[in-house]
Amino acid sequence: MTTRFRPVTSGARLSDQVAQQLAAEISAGRLGGGEKLPTEARLVEQFQVSRTVVREAVSRLKSLGLVDSRQGSGVFVNAKAPYAPLNFDHRHTESREAVVQMAEVRRALEAEVAGLAAQRRNAADVKRLQQAVQALDKAVQAGGDGVEEDLRFHRAIADAAHNPFMLGTLDYLAQFVRGAIGVTRANEARRADFAQQVRSEHHAVVLAIEAGDVARARKAAARHMDNAIKRIENADPGFWSQEGARLARPLVAPRL
Repeated sequence: MTTRFRPVTSGARLSDQVAQQLAAEISAGRLGGGEKLPTEARLVEQFQVSRTVVREAVSRLKSLGLVDSRQGSGVFVNAKAPYAPLNFDHRHTESREAVVQMAEVRRALEAEVAGLAAQRRNAADVKRLQQAVQALDKAVQAGGDGVEEDLRFHRAIADAAHNPFMLGTLDYLAQFVRGAIGVTRANEARRADFAQQVRSEHHAVVLAIEAGDVARARKAAARHMDNAIKRIENADPGFWSQEGARLARPLVAPRL
């Protein structure tokens, strides 16, 4: 199946975002060694960026040894790419335990990311973060599941940390995190108190980052993930046997 990419947004440098998505496909094995990248025109269309941005992103991948150009043929994934795909066993992803374990991974990473964001954020970062949390609130109020808006909110925090390696790691994990967020948000939507808790936790993280309070930002992000775990563990058994298990299946992302 043809690989599809998400349009990139304002925040981190556009070419970096394009390179990170392409690198994630390579590291996951969905763009295998010797496989040709989509054409430049196709990448421009999917990422919704200029040709210059795509060329800069591909140049970065070349410098990392991930792809090679073949004159007259295009750009191909290096058969000897410097890292191997990270694979998750599908048998362990369709369970409540898997969702909790993914939240534990996120807690370890996102607490530090929030601390870095509080330390390094600038006025533009704060504005994007405020817009992201407002967009999430509006999506939920309009009856949406808020999954994509939730991902963009956490991406805005990562952008504010200004660490491209951390950002690349989180971009890679996003393909697995999306399924986990779908489960947690579906569970939270079933109870008004859960939904309000989540909203308050998100805003607490934003306020700490905006204030430049590193310790408070770390604590707020860790508390958010701790509470997400508790909400999943306290989910109605009927939820898990029906909707939860269905939503957990995308934890290992299908080929896009």
